[in-house]
Amino acid sequence: MVAALADQTGQTKVMATQMLDAILDIIMKTLKKGDQVTLTGFGSFLVRKTNARVGRNPKTGEAINIAAGKRPAFKSGKAFKAYIK
Repeated sequence: MVAALADQTGQTKVMATQMLDAILDIIMKTLKKGDQVTLTGFGSFLVRKTNARVGRNPKTGEAINIAAGKRPAFKSGKAFKAYIK
């Protein structure tokens, strides 16, 4: 990804790495605050809450309690979906 970014922008790989790291850092900090990041046409990064539930230990089959939590998610945009088809 860094090499492709450097080629398309005419920047060095070091500069492309810094740009990519900055973008990812912004996305992660925004999600940590509970906000959503939308890249129009591409999609949205968001945090989804999960409910507490009972699961199974795959080794023993024993029931275990899984705590409620949060997980990152991505919802693709209309233009991105059309491009992939």
